[in-house]
Amino acid sequence: MSSVTAELIKNSLSRVVDQDSGHDVVSAGMISGIVVRDKKVGFVITIDPKDKDSKSYLRAACENEVGKLPGVESVTAVLTAQNNEPIPAKPETGYTQPRERAVWNVTPVEGVSKVIAIASGKGGVGKSTTAVNLAMALAAKGKRIGLLDADIYGPSIPRMMALAGQPEIIEGKMTPLESHGIKCMSMGFITGDEAAILRGPMISKTLHQLLRFSRWGTQDAPLDLLLVDMPPGTGDIHLSMVQQVPLAGAVIVTTPQEVATIDARKCLKMFQKVGVKVLGVIENMSGSIFGSGGGKKLADEMNVPFLGTIEMDGAICTASDAGVSYTGKGAAAYNAIAEKLF
Repeated sequence: MSSVTAELIKNSLSRVVDQDSGHDVVSAGMISGIVVRDKKVGFVITIDPKDKDSKSYLRAACENEVGKLPGVESVTAVLTAQNNEPIPAKPETGYTQPRERAVWNVTPVEGVSKVIAIASGKGGVGKSTTAVNLAMALAAKGKRIGLLDADIYGPSIPRMMALAGQPEIIEGKMTPLESHGIKCMSMGFITGDEAAILRGPMISKTLHQLLRFSRWGTQDAPLDLLLVDMPPGTGDIHLSMVQQVPLAGAVIVTTPQEVATIDARKCLKMFQKVGVKVLGVIENMSGSIFGSGGGKKLADEMNVPFLGTIEMDGAICTASDAGVSYTGKGAAAYNAIAEKLF
């Protein structure tokens, strides 16, 4: 068992002082999300958005200080900006006060040519499995592919891509881990087996860090496509994603059963409401006890393309658990769907 504790880390970080306020980063409430796993330490440093350029030194200072602790092999600090201004009081009656339109940051992601979200309304429909196999199919065709695990609370990409360990930070940017020629980023690389205990606003900030502070590609050799494995539902991360990146489109994954297509329909409508093109629907686990045809019916009803069917095959699950390429009878279906994304 590691002798490094959150308390020791806080004591160490209390020696790092914010040059502007004169307070240490711990007493100033800037440190959160401390995780210790296998002699690897991770934590979040929260600063005011207006200080994002002047306080970048804090990350290196904090990592250096914690790195001095006996038993610590590596340190990853995520620097995030959050506005600490108080929320204005609501009016005495009704909600008639004018509201400013949210400012969306839809500038292109550095080193990425195109971003597509792989989403579903319901969990357990094989969305992550679909994202991984589409990424592998595209990489096998010689495309430069990235895979972002946006499921902060339940990351699956580390296991499915047989990856572990914390990303190296070079000049303030994280270097994605790579498997099967695919560049991958996930909160799971930072937290490991520990739970990500973060409130909604911090989830959005974490997504921003994974998306914008990762070294996906270069100006001369950008990624052809970044696939984003979205969490189930239509929550904070979905809204943050459409606010933070100009999505080229979204792909909806569902099983054939009506319970799954009901939630998939809600997810599909959400993307349409915020102006994101729905590239189509994929029916996963078709021909199983869930039946077949539900995905095609949903696509027809919503007037979007039906991208294809993935038949139920236990070999897909086996390959995903082992982090290896799936080469079974359904591989051709993944290849055909991947072709439609370009």
